[in-house]
Amino acid sequence: MGQLIVNGLTTGMILALPALALALSFSVLRFANYAIGSYVTVGAFVTWWANVALGLPILAAALAGTIAVAALAVMIDWLVYRQMRERSGLTLLVASMGVAIALENVVRLFAGNSPRSFDVPVARPQRFWDIRVNQEQLIILITVVSALILVWLIFRFTRLGRAMRAVADNSALASVRGIARGRVIAAVWVISGALAALAGVLIGLDTSIEPQMGWNYLLPVFTAAILGGIASPMAAVAGALVLGLAEEISTLFLPPHYRMIVAFSIMAALLMIRPWGLFGTKWVQR
Repeated sequence: MGQLIVNGLTTGMILALPALALALSFSVLRFANYAIGSYVTVGAFVTWWANVALGLPILAAALAGTIAVAALAVMIDWLVYRQMRERSGLTLLVASMGVAIALENVVRLFAGNSPRSFDVPVARPQRFWDIRVNQEQLIILITVVSALILVWLIFRFTRLGRAMRAVADNSALASVRGIARGRVIAAVWVISGALAALAGVLIGLDTSIEPQMGWNYLLPVFTAAILGGIASPMAAVAGALVLGLAEEISTLFLPPHYRMIVAFSIMAALLMIRPWGLFGTKWVQR
């Protein structure tokens, strides 16, 4: 049971980054960015290219991948979403589906369909009683906690964070008070893209890298964001941890390849009973 809890927390921490990215973009722009899974994939492949093809250490390669996807997210917003800013969330959701399909096919075009892995040294797992903790899990823990603390500090103590909260609460009023909505939106995409790319790197370290990796995580990411509270970014992190634990513990009575049923069941139940999430608050669509 202890091993399942460790594995579940690892899964939850990986989900926490893209779930936070999804909830952040939703809270400010009021649409669910379906392309978040593609950002995960692109981030993993850019990092792999920098690590394997260019020979950069994994830390430098991850930094390159994170910056590249952050810039890509801003560029896509400028080219696609900016033109539809005042339209409904459904229109933007459909547009993000098109972005996701385009990005995945670009990855397939240049990288093919074969799975691959980072060039990192192999290390023996550490044992604590009957619980095995490998090096990748420790890296995931340190990386995710550091990223979440940084994002929380930005939200809580910076002018940018206050501007994000103001735009999320009432975009029109924020504009009247002199907050540059365009800059806030650009910052949201930078943070969202960076978090998604970082998640792709961690997934690649934990399993492998392949063009479908973002798609495979898309349902759990949406479920985690909805479970925590898709309009409350930091609550989505709690939702990710709860979902990760639920999926791992479900393997006690379900085959491992049926874990996706758990995510789908939780999301369906929440959408019917408590659509604002377990840890979020009710929000009014304006």
